[in-house]
Amino acid sequence: MKVARFHAPGDIRAEDAPEPEPGPGDVKIRVRNCSTCGTDVKIFRFGHHHIRPPRVMGHEIAGEVVAAGADAAGWAPGDRVQVIAAIPCGRCEECRRGRLTVCPNQESMGYHYDGGFAEYTVVPAKVLAVDGLNRIPDGVGFAEASVAEPLACVLNGQELARVGDGDDVVVIGAGPIGCLHVRLARARGAARVFLADINPERLEMSAGRVRPDAAITGPDLVEQVLKLTDGRGADVVVTAAASGAAQEQALRMAARQGRISFFGGLPKDDPVIACDSNLVHYRELTLVGANGSSPAHNARALELIATGAVPVADLITDRLPLDGVLDAIGTVARGAAIKVTIEP
Repeated sequence: MKVARFHAPGDIRAEDAPEPEPGPGDVKIRVRNCSTCGTDVKIFRFGHHHIRPPRVMGHEIAGEVVAAGADAAGWAPGDRVQVIAAIPCGRCEECRRGRLTVCPNQESMGYHYDGGFAEYTVVPAKVLAVDGLNRIPDGVGFAEASVAEPLACVLNGQELARVGDGDDVVVIGAGPIGCLHVRLARARGAARVFLADINPERLEMSAGRVRPDAAITGPDLVEQVLKLTDGRGADVVVTAAASGAAQEQALRMAARQGRISFFGGLPKDDPVIACDSNLVHYRELTLVGANGSSPAHNARALELIATGAVPVADLITDRLPLDGVLDAIGTVARGAAIKVTIEP
């Protein structure tokens, strides 16, 4: 079969590999779609400490079951499935407390296990043990189902930031994650959603799809948000970009008792920002992180897609074959598309 393997930073190869076979508790699937994201770009450029090459990349996976191990009860050839990316252990203290997104023993598809940039992949028994293999609802295509994984992360972030009825929400970052944040905020009852980006072309492309109440760009984002909200500021600010400057701006544009989601992580060599502690203190601001998603978030993300509460089909702007993985990663790196999916 064909796969796309990471060998070293800057070295991803489309090559032949033997078809994998499932163990007793595993499920083997025919990958139909594996979408790409900014994390794939970072892995291509810098590698990752959890990846021991060669490793088949790809963690936004949807496909159909072709074989199930003897202990993988309930699954049969032809079942259409979506796979979680982050695999909690289900046994540690955090998992027992229901905090699966911060499991210290977490493993991941495409990192610890071969991922979805392949014609076939094996879903490990560990995924099944935490209910991480989800049936795709009728009417949802494989490409749409592959977007359930990033939507699950967005859902986790908005739950932590308590996005809800009547909120004014600012999303900084007009990539695919930012687009999903706009649509989910609307589905959760936000009154107005504003989308911001430093790249006007990317902002125009994304705003044309998700149609925020305002699309803003330029160096004066804080002033623009204050003007849009009659000086009050935003109830929720989501930094859907790996930008320390955006995080600092978020603090200054938040309303009293506002919530700020540091959704996008910062580079490991530059993770420190300036935080005006008095803003947090006197305005009673809440700062929250957002780290991936749980298996339950993935299942609910599929439901949001299936019901039409969060449409995703129109966000998939590019579809490429498996040997186009490098082109896909380049497109994502340039911000020249919204969502790019691989169809092995």
